[in-house]
Amino acid sequence: MKVANDINYLVEWLIQSGALVALVLFAWKFVKPWLDTRTSHASTEQAKVAWSLLEQVANISVTALVGRNMTGKDKFDLAVKHVLQAMQSHGFTVSQAVVEDAVQYAYEHSPLTPTVVPGNDSQPAQGTEVAIDPKEVK
Repeated sequence: MKVANDINYLVEWLIQSGALVALVLFAWKFVKPWLDTRTSHASTEQAKVAWSLLEQVANISVTALVGRNMTGKDKFDLAVKHVLQAMQSHGFTVSQAVVEDAVQYAYEHSPLTPTVVPGNDSQPAQGTEVAIDPKEVK
């Protein structure tokens, strides 16, 4: 019984004297920077995963549409739609402009798309095609 009374006395003293508050504030000074670092690291890792997934999905979408008998604008729009759906299904929110840029980049760097060099009638080098701007296509 004496031990229980001593513990109660100690807890009351910690609360009434403010020592408990001082202890919590002192501990918080050490814990908060550690928590901030962990949060920042988690955000960075999530961004890396999102960008990697975006690049992969854009490359796959562009590659899948290369052989289709469609106009460039239709292929571009369909690829953007597929990439947006894939990113949303994986829980990532990405803007339309970012997806369009990723699809454009994937098209420009795809080894399946030919390169057309102005003034050169020979066969273009693979993978160096300048992409068609979908806003300029009629």
